[in-house]
Amino acid sequence: MRIKIYWKLTFIFCSLVVFILTAAYFHLNTSIKTYTEARINENLKKELLLNQNLLDNELNNNINSTDAEGLAIRIGQYLGLRATIIDPDGVVIGDSEVNKNDLEKLENHITRSEVQDALRKGFGQSKRFSVSIRREMLYMAVPLNKDKLIGILRFAIPLSDIEIIESKMYRTLSITIIFAFLATLIASFFVSIMISKPLYEMSGIAKRLASGDFSRKAIVRSNDETGDLAKALNNMADEINAKVKSISSEKAKLEAILSSMFEGIMLTNEKGEILLMNPSIRKLFLIDSSPEGKRPLEVIRNNVIQEIVDRVLHNNKEVITQEVSISIPEEKKIMINGVPIVKDGIVEGAVFVFHDITELKRLEEVRKDFVANVSHELRTPISSIKGYAETLLDGKADNEDTVKEFLNIIYQDSDRLANLIDDLLDLSKIESGKMKMEFEPLDISPIINRSVNVLEKSSKDKSLSIKLNVPNDLPKVLGDQKRLLQVFLNLLDNAIKYTTEGGLINVVVSGKEKVAQVDISDTGIGIPGKDLPRIFERFYRVDKARSRELGGTGLGLSIVKHIVQAHNGQVWVQSELGKGSTFSFTLPMA
Repeated sequence: MRIKIYWKLTFIFCSLVVFILTAAYFHLNTSIKTYTEARINENLKKELLLNQNLLDNELNNNINSTDAEGLAIRIGQYLGLRATIIDPDGVVIGDSEVNKNDLEKLENHITRSEVQDALRKGFGQSKRFSVSIRREMLYMAVPLNKDKLIGILRFAIPLSDIEIIESKMYRTLSITIIFAFLATLIASFFVSIMISKPLYEMSGIAKRLASGDFSRKAIVRSNDETGDLAKALNNMADEINAKVKSISSEKAKLEAILSSMFEGIMLTNEKGEILLMNPSIRKLFLIDSSPEGKRPLEVIRNNVIQEIVDRVLHNNKEVITQEVSISIPEEKKIMINGVPIVKDGIVEGAVFVFHDITELKRLEEVRKDFVANVSHELRTPISSIKGYAETLLDGKADNEDTVKEFLNIIYQDSDRLANLIDDLLDLSKIESGKMKMEFEPLDISPIINRSVNVLEKSSKDKSLSIKLNVPNDLPKVLGDQKRLLQVFLNLLDNAIKYTTEGGLINVVVSGKEKVAQVDISDTGIGIPGKDLPRIFERFYRVDKARSRELGGTGLGLSIVKHIVQAHNGQVWVQSELGKGSTFSFTLPMA
């Protein structure tokens, strides 16, 4: 949160005043309390001693109970306190706050601490709770007639009276301090505004300069540091205005060139700090904040790119070209060309050009994989056909059964080649978008039944049970009948191939949120977890030897994925090794 300077100054002044007033309050509080109690004690003692002298002269070494009662009442009323007269034996014979009839009920006071101190030292004092009047009291006592003790005179005042006096003094002190604080707050606020006003004006002018407005000048109000700052601000505005006009023209030309370039351009100074990045490189690395003044590692977050920048800057002759892989924001391949900017043998910076070669690399890898896989898939049946054909041509097949067996193998391998070529053509058409599909509302149940009938012989040969669970009221799906049949045939054929004899294949169709979901489960050998992410890749096989033995081309699941996606559906697999697999896909309802 932004706090204005006059509030800061006001806060500082007020904090200082609060500290001083708080310290003064606690000091005065303690001092006044001590002083008040001392004055009360001193006044009470003086009054007690004065009355002692008066009574010593008046009583003439003799006192009786009637005189004592009247004396105590008169003294108490006149001084506004409790006065008590006690005979030498500790019996109370007069008390200003106790009726004459109740005097006999009072306890003997000879053991009271103030009475004992008065008898021993000539003066006694104590604080305690009075049982007779049920209040906390301050007691002071002196003996009457020191030469011949005729009694003890005791004064007492409630401690609550002292507390009331102290409370009034604290309240007066608190009010005084609060008014002093408020006066200081108001005064410091206006003083802070007066001090900060020129700074705010110059701050506004500085903001105008930052936005390109050089028309307003700072007013020099005083010949002090504030005035010097205003002069410096005006001089700076003039210099910046001249430089901005010169730079703007050059910048416009440079920005036009850099913005039109498809390649990413990065310019750094001799320290490796970024001076410029064009829109292409910002888009490549999703840079939305200002990179100027930062090192490439702070912006791009790639150690290899930072190393390339450092190498170019430390070698003023070398032109570096290097391929770099990045994973953020996504996996990409970048070709970087870096060249230093050298003037008078000194490196003043460097220019780096970034080429995104991700798609080129991907296409190259696809081409390599495709050629390698197709070559491998074609080599095996061709070699088999060639070998058996050569055997037949050489006349080494010595009987008719052997000839038929060889011809049957040649036929199977040629059929395998034909299937592989058909799958390759289908996959190529789907991926290129050239395969025509006729989407129409379809009942999915007949397509499933037809697929099961086509593969009935294969399932019976392995004693497999195929259970169908298709709701009768399932809405129609939107799809191409021929291609959906191809999807079911591929998935069911795989389930039959990889399910052991006597196993179960379960086909379940359900409607979920405007899509139909098909789950084809088997009790087969299952798929290892590490292979699940790649199971829909072309030519990918979990067990290559077993797949070739079963006659697969390695393209079936890839074709399934592309057909389902062309229907705006999704396909996935769940599997547990040794327990079976479930291939699922969705289709939009019509």
